[in-house]
Amino acid sequence: MIQLTAITRIFHMGEQEIRALDHIDMMIASGEYVSIMGTSGSGKSTLLNVIGLLDRPDSGRYQLDGRDVTDLTETEQARVRREKIGFIFQSFHLVPRLTAAENIELPLILAGIPPAERKMRIEKALHAFDLSKRAQHRPAELSGGQRQRVAIARATILRPTALLADEPTGNLDHRTGAEVVALLEELHHAGTTLIVVTHDRELGLRAQRRITMRDGLIVADEQ
Repeated sequence: MIQLTAITRIFHMGEQEIRALDHIDMMIASGEYVSIMGTSGSGKSTLLNVIGLLDRPDSGRYQLDGRDVTDLTETEQARVRREKIGFIFQSFHLVPRLTAAENIELPLILAGIPPAERKMRIEKALHAFDLSKRAQHRPAELSGGQRQRVAIARATILRPTALLADEPTGNLDHRTGAEVVALLEELHHAGTTLIVVTHDRELGLRAQRRITMRDGLIVADEQ
């Protein structure tokens, strides 16, 4: 479960103060499928970064699965991210010099998973995401859809409880984007909490719960 209480995040541009998040209160239950929508600058990506422990609020409290994670050290935050949260980004964030299989393997190495188990998990993931024939290809040799599938496989290889997707179809054509959305929704149906940030209303409306942001505020929260 994700619980945010009075979360505020302020950025400064010269003398100008920008409240990217303004006293946000929000609870997301385990297993929910939530979209966060809004125009550019509404605060939706900042909110996702706070939920994903990639950014710290200036004030407020954040509880994840009953644990207050607001003031964890960077090392402790990294451990929680590794154990509980998977990330998918619009620009994929794959390591160019590594193959598809090696990109998927990275979180397993960082988590200290033994080589034999890593090999088993990677082979299973490659098969599940229809990447077996592309295992030894580097990102530049893959299509956009294949790169996003590698990114999703990497994000889920440690079996996180929550999957955070920031504009996951933004760099994909409509057909490929639909395939990626179907893949994410399969993961949700298997029990993963899915939080999708998007400016695409069609994608946002697919979620069971739809949060709309404007100027750092939640202006709508609909089922």
